[in-house]
Amino acid sequence: MPVVIRPRRSVLYMPGSNPRALEKGRSLAADALILDLEDSVAVDRKEEARDAIVATLAQGGYGGRELLVRVNGLDSRWGRDDLTAIARAGAHGIVMTKVESADIVRKTAHILDEGGAPETLAIWCMIETPMGVLRAEEIAAADPRMAGLIMGTADLAMELNCQNTITREAFLYSLSKCVLAARAHGLSILDGVHEDLEDDEGFATSCRQGRDLGFDGKTLIHPKTIAMANEVFGPNLDELDEARAKINAFEKAQANGQGVTTLNGKLVEHLHVKRARRLIQLAEMIEQLQG
Repeated sequence: MPVVIRPRRSVLYMPGSNPRALEKGRSLAADALILDLEDSVAVDRKEEARDAIVATLAQGGYGGRELLVRVNGLDSRWGRDDLTAIARAGAHGIVMTKVESADIVRKTAHILDEGGAPETLAIWCMIETPMGVLRAEEIAAADPRMAGLIMGTADLAMELNCQNTITREAFLYSLSKCVLAARAHGLSILDGVHEDLEDDEGFATSCRQGRDLGFDGKTLIHPKTIAMANEVFGPNLDELDEARAKINAFEKAQANGQGVTTLNGKLVEHLHVKRARRLIQLAEMIEQLQG
């Protein structure tokens, strides 16, 4: 499945058992929503939440937002039914939790195929255990439906028995390894949530670190964090001006038979132009989403 370049700066989890939250999602500035059937839904409300999400997807009204559904694991009594229900419900993708092997991805894809899912229905895998990190590459390469990885840093901290500090030193290997695995196979990748909703500076630091490590965006647990994630992971006006200047300088150089040039003393070659064009494309898609 070719990975589509689209805004994924802010990706908000929304409990499937909360009708008000599902309705509010239609007006939020998040690039994508993860409608949740797993952690945020009580055991006795799993089927109710599943029905609510299917009805919500059928109703629509989410504009250009990407809609993912986090289902229960295949080792639970709800997992297979979740996949079958969502297969043709109109979501853009499903999110599998605690993925630790390529086999789980292939089983998921098989169930979706059996359920009549369109080829465009993507699989996203949460990497939130040591085994998941160690097998990130094989998970990323497991099936053509794979579209991205999502870090589950809260569970990973528990599994590693490490401290989740503001600079996240204990996660740096895991985060970077998963970015490498995703990019090696043309996938997107989302950073894990920041759990302390009162720690605005810590959240901003986490966003900046994730951006610098190569993540496409941040998974969120509260709407109030959307604006900061959008700001950090989105291109700003200065970056866009520089991108356009690089493209113009390179095109002029090519017209003069040159393969490289300089701009403000810095080298500009094909790879810089490719990144500049991607940045502009992303900005245009953000503008369309907001419009």
